[in-house]
Amino acid sequence: MNRAVRVLVVDDHDLLRGGLTAILEAHDGVEVVGEAADGPTAVRAAQDLAPDVVLMDVEMTGGDGLTATAEILARCPATRVLILTMFDLDDYVFQALTIGASGFLLKTTPPDALASAVLACAAGETLLAPSVTRRLVETYVRRPPPREPEQLVPALAELTPRELEVLRAVARGMSNAEIGAQLYMAEATVKTHVTRILTKLGLRDRVQAVVLAYETGLVERTP
Repeated sequence: MNRAVRVLVVDDHDLLRGGLTAILEAHDGVEVVGEAADGPTAVRAAQDLAPDVVLMDVEMTGGDGLTATAEILARCPATRVLILTMFDLDDYVFQALTIGASGFLLKTTPPDALASAVLACAAGETLLAPSVTRRLVETYVRRPPPREPEQLVPALAELTPRELEVLRAVARGMSNAEIGAQLYMAEATVKTHVTRILTKLGLRDRVQAVVLAYETGLVERTP
């Protein structure tokens, strides 16, 4: 039997934090190992508890979530951070992703989707909703210079044509299952391709792959 995914819930609103904890605890595959109401407490708890995933609020009165996210990722490299936000274009969100957060969730996320996202994050399958991915990256990533992607990131030249197809699909916010259906591959094969892509490009996770694909112009932004 697989062990439950261990989660630290961070939010400065007691009612919301308690609600998130209750939702996650109701899921068989998730165990909430701790709670924190501010950034510094979250950092200490992450070091003490070594959770698999931290659900991190970005705006807190007792220390912002961005600083806490950076410190947790620096001190606990095996821990992944999911950002909680009220707005899908919150300025804090993109900053969090660039410092290594594995994705973000809206606080309006349905309960079942919340638990699924936590499990996906722990499994390294963190995804951003396609609509939010496009809006986020198109808003914050600068338009790339008129050069070939391989000139901007030489390591892209090491990717096979199939891996480039997979990377473009990842950048559009598609899940492994969706990519497999589109490219006629088994989901496990897609996962292998994604792992190889991240390794070749020296990236932490899919979020960084999305940003790189847009920054280099590998995937073009819609007007």
